[in-house]
Amino acid sequence: MSQRPLRAACIAAALLVAGPAPQAGAEPANPANPAAPAAPAAPAPAPESVGVLLTRLQGLYQKAEEATEAYNATEVALKAGQDEERLRSLELGKARSALDAEKALAGRLAREQYQNTRGALSPYARMLLAKDPQSALDERRLAAREGARRAGVLDRLKQNKNEADTLAARARKALETQQSLAARQKKQKDEVGAQLKEVERMLASLTPEQLAQLGAREAQNTAEAQRELVDSGRLPTRTGTPTAAGGAALSYAAAQIGKPYVWGAEGPASFDCSGLTSQAWAHAGRTIPRTSQEQWAQLPKVPLDRLRPGDLVLYFPKATHVGLYIGGGKVIQAPRPGARVKVSPIAANPLLGAVRPDPDGTPLAEFTPPRIPEGAAAGDDAGYSSEEAPSEAAPTEDATSAR
Repeated sequence: MSQRPLRAACIAAALLVAGPAPQAGAEPANPANPAAPAAPAAPAPAPESVGVLLTRLQGLYQKAEEATEAYNATEVALKAGQDEERLRSLELGKARSALDAEKALAGRLAREQYQNTRGALSPYARMLLAKDPQSALDERRLAAREGARRAGVLDRLKQNKNEADTLAARARKALETQQSLAARQKKQKDEVGAQLKEVERMLASLTPEQLAQLGAREAQNTAEAQRELVDSGRLPTRTGTPTAAGGAALSYAAAQIGKPYVWGAEGPASFDCSGLTSQAWAHAGRTIPRTSQEQWAQLPKVPLDRLRPGDLVLYFPKATHVGLYIGGGKVIQAPRPGARVKVSPIAANPLLGAVRPDPDGTPLAEFTPPRIPEGAAAGDDAGYSSEEAPSEAAPTEDATSAR
């Protein structure tokens, strides 16, 4: 028995012992008059239907997924900001070293010039006192070369000073951007955690019978959506072959079946939805965006009736979920917290469209699909494990998104 029904039972028992509390403004009950009518009990709220519960649960998951993909996008931007800050700091270090060298050279020239004015004649004086025209020309060339050298040192000194100031400003800006992104990431991490905790609270409040009904209703809805999609003719009539890269991505994704979903994870032990698809194509030798929204925004669109294995299928109006098409109207996906990487019908979630990471690739003449483990399609998407909720510690490789 869960703690919630137990607490409710305890409260009910206490109320039975103590009797009903008097209503505000009412005369207290007279112990000498047991026939006095008791205040009517408030009617218990009607239990929510399975359809309402399923809609609420799916809405909570979708909010968590949106927050997660926003977190993932910030994670990508933060890594880019860190790289930018390191690059600017390196450039600034080089510029300052060059500036120090020019300062040292300018100081040495200044000392030489000062010493010449106190001792030997200056080059210009030696030119005027030359014993013959040729010597005068030689002294003039020497004087001109020395003047050009000093002018060059001063010009470089000024240029290096300006460059160092510019790079210092860029380095400060890169650091400020990095700090701002880190603060945003912390806020988004808290948002993801709050959304997933809300899912956890809702699931903890349901009885085993309600959870079973939710799973059955979700499976029924998925089956109906899949039949409608197949009957509409929007899917390919036959499964074609992938490109070499698409086949490699598909093989990688198939090898991850059974691994747990963890928000923000990019493998190798666990994945979120876009972590799985981006890593699958990375192992195929092609870098694609990390988040599902950027995958939808940046990769070429492809009609559903032209899908080939390896293409990415996007879901929901904001492209907050993604799976990898394997053919036959099915995808490999990391569904959501509490689930594992699995094979699902392509219509398991509301379809948005599809994209192709390698539009210029040529499909293979022959392709042997990867082995799909037994039970790869088993399980539903209703569970949630509190052990996978975001912790207060900094996110690790396998703890960073949603769905």
